[in-house]
Amino acid sequence: MSICQPRIEERQIDVAIIGDGNSRVAIDPSLVEQAIVNLLDNAIKYSDNAGRIEIDVNSGDSELVISVKDNGIGISNDHLPRLFERFYRVDQARSRALGGTGLGLSIVKHILQAHGGRVSVESLPGIGSTFRIHLPNNGV
Repeated sequence: MSICQPRIEERQIDVAIIGDGNSRVAIDPSLVEQAIVNLLDNAIKYSDNAGRIEIDVNSGDSELVISVKDNGIGISNDHLPRLFERFYRVDQARSRALGGTGLGLSIVKHILQAHGGRVSVESLPGIGSTFRIHLPNNGV
């Protein structure tokens, strides 16, 4: 949160952190932080001013799931299969204008793969997106 705080305040976005704060998994904290910051930064970038972002942490028997949900512009289904490819951009002009390189989601995917996890997304145009980080619960 502290890394993204200036942009959150500038855009007047409400960020709520909900869920289980006592979950423990074995991770490289700086890499997983980078993945979460990438998802949060995208949520800020593609949300309207005064929007809302929810970060939810839930631990199950087999995995820890961290969700970053926004009420931004959303992504159409045709783009979802390629979303985590390097240099892939849904909207070339908008991404360039907002400073995107097309690498952020690919980096997230590779960080999670290195942890034995994965990333998933659900999105509806005009409604928003939910990106989920899935990390194996390895009994830490």
